[in-house]
Amino acid sequence: MSVGSGDGDNAPMATINVTPLVDVMLVLLIIFMITTPLMQNVVEVDLPKADLTAEEVVRPLVIDLAIESNGTIWWDGQVRTRSSLETELRRAARQTPQPEVKVRADANLRYQTIRETLEIVKDAGIVRVGFVTTPDR
Repeated sequence: MSVGSGDGDNAPMATINVTPLVDVMLVLLIIFMITTPLMQNVVEVDLPKADLTAEEVVRPLVIDLAIESNGTIWWDGQVRTRSSLETELRRAARQTPQPEVKVRADANLRYQTIRETLEIVKDAGIVRVGFVTTPDR
């Protein structure tokens, strides 16, 4: 075993002998490679079969409400008055599953108009409401 640098001085060696570390790691790797397959399915259980065709996932309808800067409300591309909007939203709220309402409002629109529209949506019984915005670039 060498304790010096071999230059004749008594300074300690500055390198680390990694051979024992590599030996231990290889032994651990071999042990884990052998024992890992043995640890799977230790207890045999009769699992039930799933019938994936029985139920089909029904996605809710998405209602697109667009509000222009002058207060005009558009329902999926058609202009609506406030009274017709209330009627349509009440009818939509009774559907199963209940539709989602996505609100797109003009940036120059007064907040009061948005609040009034959201009150109409809430009073109709619609639970899921979201806002559509554009990301900052």
